[in-house]
Amino acid sequence: MKSTKLSMPSLKDARKRSKEAFETIRYKLNDNYKNIGDGKTYYIYTYGCQGNEADSEMMSGILEGVGYKRAVDPMKSDVVILNTCAIRDNAEQRIWGVLGQLKGRKREKPNMVVGICGCMPQEENATKKLIESYNFIDLVFGTHNRHRLPELLAKVYETKTKVIEVLSSQGNIIEDYPTHRESSYKAWVNIMFGCDEFCTYCIVPYTRGKERSRAKEDIIAEVKNLVSKGYKEITLLGQNVNAYGKDLGIDYTFGDLLYDLDKTGIERIRYTTSHPRDLDLKTMQAMHDCKSVMPQLHLPVQSGDNRVLKIMNRKYTHEEYMEKINKLYELVPDLSLTTDIIVGFPGETEEEFQHTLDLVKEARFEGAFTFIYSPREGTPAAKMEDHTPMEEKHDRLNRLISLVNEGYLRGHERFVGQVVEVLVDGESKNGEGMMCGYSKHLKLTHFKSDDMSLVGKIVKVKVTEAKTWFMIGELCED
Repeated sequence: MKSTKLSMPSLKDARKRSKEAFETIRYKLNDNYKNIGDGKTYYIYTYGCQGNEADSEMMSGILEGVGYKRAVDPMKSDVVILNTCAIRDNAEQRIWGVLGQLKGRKREKPNMVVGICGCMPQEENATKKLIESYNFIDLVFGTHNRHRLPELLAKVYETKTKVIEVLSSQGNIIEDYPTHRESSYKAWVNIMFGCDEFCTYCIVPYTRGKERSRAKEDIIAEVKNLVSKGYKEITLLGQNVNAYGKDLGIDYTFGDLLYDLDKTGIERIRYTTSHPRDLDLKTMQAMHDCKSVMPQLHLPVQSGDNRVLKIMNRKYTHEEYMEKINKLYELVPDLSLTTDIIVGFPGETEEEFQHTLDLVKEARFEGAFTFIYSPREGTPAAKMEDHTPMEEKHDRLNRLISLVNEGYLRGHERFVGQVVEVLVDGESKNGEGMMCGYSKHLKLTHFKSDDMSLVGKIVKVKVTEAKTWFMIGELCED
């Protein structure tokens, strides 16, 4: 397929932080595209974070709004889109593998439209590889123009050319777009987009643009609408939700937003992801005061060593992190705290790694996502010297995982004998006649029942057994 290059990504442009204000755009479908999906099916592969899951729900809503129906089998679909992640190399490797499968299917079904979007296309070299090595891809777009999907697909159909539109702008905010939510009782709610932290290992500030907060009125209205439809739980999303409102130049913070959302009638509020530097007292106080804000927090620390934190550009120390955690435990004594940790960062010594293990013990984490450092081209850390053998990095990771697993188990054991409230998700994979869901503290809980009418409801379960990865309990009689 020939290529019509509308726009290509530029790392140089993505590094810039314009002082120009972003726009809030109200989504409105152009009548020219309202029927382009009639009689056609679509399928979206989603990789990466909760933000990507929310983006896929939005794209599903847009596609269904122009006539497409969701396909069960991607290989039989008329349009296949890969919504990609670029934060670690293994995520990209999985995507290349799926593209290999689609290449064969495209030969059999040449009219199939294959598109790729999300963070990967925002990387210059990734986009070059997509164009040069995967000629069968019809559509490439990024993180700032998902709302233009009908127009981009129409151009593919009309011109029979490869369409590439990856913007390196700082992005705008799109409101009022249709959304096909995967759940009828739990919802993702974006409150802001982009990131201004520039951690030296992270590509996200370049792929997602600068921090942009949605207007509080739009967020509150969305949550009220969800409550009216019977939703029980929302998760507030942003690359750094604790920075909410700072870009708006108003005296209204993330903590203020939590207080306002608590008044909407939503039963459960969670949020992710948080940056320790921006976790303030008002947010902590809201977690204490607001009944709907769950006693659970994911607060990435990345390392427990001050020198490593400094070269990561994390902007806090081991001691400052613990000061905030201790204050949070004071306000929310039964808090369930989880984190992210990177091992084997360039130059990390065994002594510095021990400081991370020390912090894991001090912070009483009840879980963690743990990773060996993965260099991302275009980030400062990718150019740092790294002489630590991979074998040693794997050894550190295994020691860290062992300690973290103790925290997982401890976090479950403390609920044995207690009655917890579980939002039921459905049938359990833990055995026939079992169902499962998550407690207020985000603990996966299995209990004996085959009553599918419980899905989407909050039930009381008495915890009888604790495992490393989940809890087992008995459904309480009303």
